[in-house]
Amino acid sequence: MPRQRPTKLAASRQTEQSSVLEPEEQSDIDSDNESLGILEKDAEEEELDRLVLGDGAGFKAQLGQQMDIDFDAASVNEDSVAEGASEREDDLENVDDAELFFLDSAPSALDSNLLVPRASSDNGGVDAPAWEDSDDDRLAISLAGDSRLRKLRVNEDEDIVNGREYTKRLRRQFERLNPVPEWAQPSSRPAKRRRRSSAGSVSSLSSNDMDIDESDLSTLPLARLLQNAGSLSRTPTSTKRPKLRPEVLDIQQTRSIPNVQPSSITSLSFHPEYPVLLSSGPASTLYLHHVAPTAHPTPNPLLTSVHIRSTPLHTSAFQFPHGDKIFFAGRRRYFHTWDLPSGAIQKVTRVYGQKEEQRSMERFKLSPCGRYMAVIGSSKKGGGIVNILDANTTQWIAALRMEGVNGVADFAWWSDGEGLTVVGKGGEVGEWSLESRSYVARWIDDGFAPTVLTLGGPNGPRPLGGDRWVVIGSQSGIVNIYDRRNFVRNNEISIPERPLPKRAFDQFTKPTSNLEISPDGQLLAFSSKWKKDALRLVHLPSCTVYRNWPTDKTPLGKITALAFGRQDNVLAVANEAGKIRLWEIRS
Repeated sequence: MPRQRPTKLAASRQTEQSSVLEPEEQSDIDSDNESLGILEKDAEEEELDRLVLGDGAGFKAQLGQQMDIDFDAASVNEDSVAEGASEREDDLENVDDAELFFLDSAPSALDSNLLVPRASSDNGGVDAPAWEDSDDDRLAISLAGDSRLRKLRVNEDEDIVNGREYTKRLRRQFERLNPVPEWAQPSSRPAKRRRRSSAGSVSSLSSNDMDIDESDLSTLPLARLLQNAGSLSRTPTSTKRPKLRPEVLDIQQTRSIPNVQPSSITSLSFHPEYPVLLSSGPASTLYLHHVAPTAHPTPNPLLTSVHIRSTPLHTSAFQFPHGDKIFFAGRRRYFHTWDLPSGAIQKVTRVYGQKEEQRSMERFKLSPCGRYMAVIGSSKKGGGIVNILDANTTQWIAALRMEGVNGVADFAWWSDGEGLTVVGKGGEVGEWSLESRSYVARWIDDGFAPTVLTLGGPNGPRPLGGDRWVVIGSQSGIVNIYDRRNFVRNNEISIPERPLPKRAFDQFTKPTSNLEISPDGQLLAFSSKWKKDALRLVHLPSCTVYRNWPTDKTPLGKITALAFGRQDNVLAVANEAGKIRLWEIRS
């Protein structure tokens, strides 16, 4: 077996062992190394091991030197302590015993504010920064040498500033270009508490169910705002707008509602007396905006908003004729009423006697007279039901049933509030009188699978509520217009089983989603949410579609809600992106 030279690691281990082993043990190890063929290290290798790894003698020498130093320092400290103790003993010899002791009997009367350290700052009362770099004072920055920094100078002659002053000016310039937003500014007003409404005969919301957006106004200031004619000018009702021309309409877009809602908008409603727009959607929030496109600094500002937890809203509306109350509901077994003068929000949890037939409240309409509220009930195999409630007491009054396939598609109140026109999904239309609690006429729509229905226009037959036009949209996109003056002869209701529409519009191939007639009865707007920019305006007296609006460049989107202002010159269009746009109708 060839003899091998020991590696450095083996050599180092041998050196360490030899420094700590007894002579007998070391001799045994040396004999073992000779038997294994390991050569002894020469002088050069031993010197290299000592320089790199050290040796026992050097370690002991260093350890003894450090112990001597520590002992000397300890002795010096003992001497100084002894001297200090002797000096203190000399000082206390002439002190009275009463002055050497005290009793801790009560807290100090010192002002607690003096015990709290206050941050000092030269920034005009602003708290000092948590950390400052002392090197900033030694920096020298030229403001005149860099064209981008010249705007930081106080005057043209200024040039060199230190780092601390440079930081101040950068911060001042940033705040000048980016002012603090309103939500980040400290409010000087006291925090408003959530209101708990009184219950009465219906259950009320608790503070955990209602969140009021306090960015502008709460419910009570809103009620005062609506009651004060000096704050919001009333919508004029006596002036008559001139007759509109057919085929060509003078319409212009105004400033849109500034806030983009977080979800689609499913309901729009104008206040009957003030320029206030109500909007809601699946985001569970009601928004009230003041319709004022020329307002400064924010056009159409937000008055207030109310969030109802866990209730995606489907329908919301002002109660006519004064708009003192708002009704809103989602796909739930309850609905809410918001009384604006008092600010109370109440929750109506049931329709007594109709528990099984009224499982959802999201599809309701208020009568124009303000006395009644009608809600579409659950559909059954043989048809559907519409429950009628007292709008003030929310008590059940009556119910009308629509026989046919899949129940009720839609309904609309007569203008005098004394009846309803209801259409089933199978195409049957019924004229229902509240006075007699029965149908006064039935007829069949000349369409396929109706989806929406609306009434409007003056000078209609009095036995049918006074509305001239009835408009029905369908799944096929066809919109039929019927003149109700043909439904009455000699003041007696006489409707053919299948009356012919005065005009049928086939501009869309998608289901009709929204139908709205202007308060003066001159305009009809119909739309479909299933196709982008699907909106048309109709001149009702002539039953012609306006050809000049909307155009290909009109920003509409997928329309989910429509509403005409009470002045007849404003059209509000909401889409599924949460945007509300306004148009002014001139002539």
